[in-house]
Amino acid sequence: MKILLVEDDPIIADAIQTRFQQDAQQMDHAASGSQALHAVRIQEYALIILDLGLPDMSGFQVLNEIRNQKVETPVLVLTARDASYDKVRGLDLGADDYVVKPFDLEELLARVRALIRRSMGRAAPILTYGEVTIDPASKIITYQNKPVNLPVTQYKLLHYLVENKGHVKTKKQLIDALYNWDEYIEENTIEVYVSQIRKKLSPSVIRTIRGIGYLTPKVPE
Repeated sequence: MKILLVEDDPIIADAIQTRFQQDAQQMDHAASGSQALHAVRIQEYALIILDLGLPDMSGFQVLNEIRNQKVETPVLVLTARDASYDKVRGLDLGADDYVVKPFDLEELLARVRALIRRSMGRAAPILTYGEVTIDPASKIITYQNKPVNLPVTQYKLLHYLVENKGHVKTKKQLIDALYNWDEYIEENTIEVYVSQIRKKLSPSVIRTIRGIGYLTPKVPE
């Protein structure tokens, strides 16, 4: 579930990206409002972390444009402004949450996980799919009540497909969700990951839709 970070301060951006990568969260970074709007047009995101103080336009303008484009992606506003007026304006423009700098990275992570969970129509922190459970906080996967060890990218692939169960995802969509803009990944890499996940869990967890991509069935088989 890729996140878009819109933040012009390189030190803050690097700190957030580093911590989120440690949490197996994939993140793209835009340093300006125009970059953010371009990214939203070409990529689907699970959540947007948006700073208000951008060099080319205000975060309010970015948020307003995103909502005018009918993009319903959750937006968490991240800013040094703590005035009630700014908070109210951001929420009225369509923000879903608000964090004031300086902030605690662990709290930011928890808020992001909660927003993504709610946007997917899920209240419980644990993701359950048949005999598979995924804990996004601890990154622990169990199958038939036994822990399963998956490398980070395979974990993210399984999490993404289960979170989007019932929806076919092409190899390009999976690559976009799992990797950064500047990384070149062969499509057959996804095939290898899917094969390895099936071996550790069950072949029925991920179904191949020939000529299109992959699907985790809405109802576990």
